[in-house]
Amino acid sequence: MRKPSAFEMSRRNLLIGTATSVAIGAASRSAQAQNSATGSAADAEEPPAMATVSFNVNGEIRALKLDTRTTLLDALREHLHLTGTKKGCDHGQCGACTVIVGGQRINSCLTLAVMHEGDSVTTIEGLGTPEHMHPMQTAFVKHDGFQCGYCTPGQICSAVAVLDEIKAGIPSHVTGDLNAVPQLTNDELRERMSGNICRCGAYSNIAEAITEVAGRPA
Repeated sequence: MRKPSAFEMSRRNLLIGTATSVAIGAASRSAQAQNSATGSAADAEEPPAMATVSFNVNGEIRALKLDTRTTLLDALREHLHLTGTKKGCDHGQCGACTVIVGGQRINSCLTLAVMHEGDSVTTIEGLGTPEHMHPMQTAFVKHDGFQCGYCTPGQICSAVAVLDEIKAGIPSHVTGDLNAVPQLTNDELRERMSGNICRCGAYSNIAEAITEVAGRPA
């Protein structure tokens, strides 16, 4: 009978080796899972970075202690309960969250609250009240510049800022002569308001409201 070579493996040794490998692999995966769980628990226990921000909102100084990742939109809605400003796409594409900061309109979903220390912020609540409406609010009601109303606060804040931009001589992408004072033409109006989407399609009524406030015939 031929004697087995040192390099040959019996069935018994093969089974023993396979079982040993499986056991080692299982122990390794268990250790990795335990370490991962421990790391996740440690990460979960780590508190978020907090900061205090103070700004003037609708004529009132407000101070908030916030997670530094909090957007201006969430600070207004969730912390100051100024829910007139709407969260639409939350990606800066619809304009529903438009507010006026330092005289300029911005998408509040795209900026962090802590970036506005000391700034002056005007929301739809700061423009007017039902008893004392801003002229732009009155014009929107008169010309039926809204249907569902979800985009309306952003539309109105943007419209107010648009007229101020034109008065200040700030050109747009369709301004023909950059050295001339821009005029509120139909092209200028639609270009400047293009960042505010109305899914109901009340654009013509919105344009009529803005042109009336600007002192031009609708």
